[in-house]
Amino acid sequence: MHIQSTNIAEVRTILWQNKEVTTGIFKTPTPKPIYLGQGGVKEDYVADTKVHGGHYKACYLFSTDHYPYWKKLYPNLAWNWGMFGENLTVNGLNETQIRVGDIYKIGNALVQVTQPREPCFKFGVKFGTQEVLKQFIAHGFPGTYVCVLEEGLVQADDNLKLISRLDKSLSVAELYNLIFSKHKDQQLLKTAISLDVLPERKRKQLEKFIY
Repeated sequence: MHIQSTNIAEVRTILWQNKEVTTGIFKTPTPKPIYLGQGGVKEDYVADTKVHGGHYKACYLFSTDHYPYWKKLYPNLAWNWGMFGENLTVNGLNETQIRVGDIYKIGNALVQVTQPREPCFKFGVKFGTQEVLKQFIAHGFPGTYVCVLEEGLVQADDNLKLISRLDKSLSVAELYNLIFSKHKDQQLLKTAISLDVLPERKRKQLEKFIY
């Protein structure tokens, strides 16, 4: 895997339910390296810090592999890297192979996979329809958030090198499907809530489905 593009956003105001709200989902490629900090990507705008940024969502990665699928569904959008609000567009990122807790070296930074992206209304606004949220969930390839263990600069063409992996975990795709599945696999649930790398809030949400 290697970085195809590094992307950041400036603040943008959108209209939602007759109210103006700000968003950082409109990310565009930057030719300069970006700095991955423990609280987020430097110079990247984050609107709602309750659900974006911070330790568990310091940086968002999405795969180039999924762009053709979405371009076919939405051919009239103005396509560029960063279209999904990702800070790092990555060649070869596969959510069925990447596991929660995996630690990767990227450029000068050391990051750990935390959780998949769950789409919100701002994603729907960008794509011109809230129907895209259901489509994104059904497609099953959400990209992944990472926390930053060691801060540093990353840039296009940097490789992602796997440093370590937990003995017992779930793939990002497995966790994503578990979150949205109506009938949740009990063993996968138990594995998920045992993962300290998942934020406590998410583990408590999943714990409610244990019987």
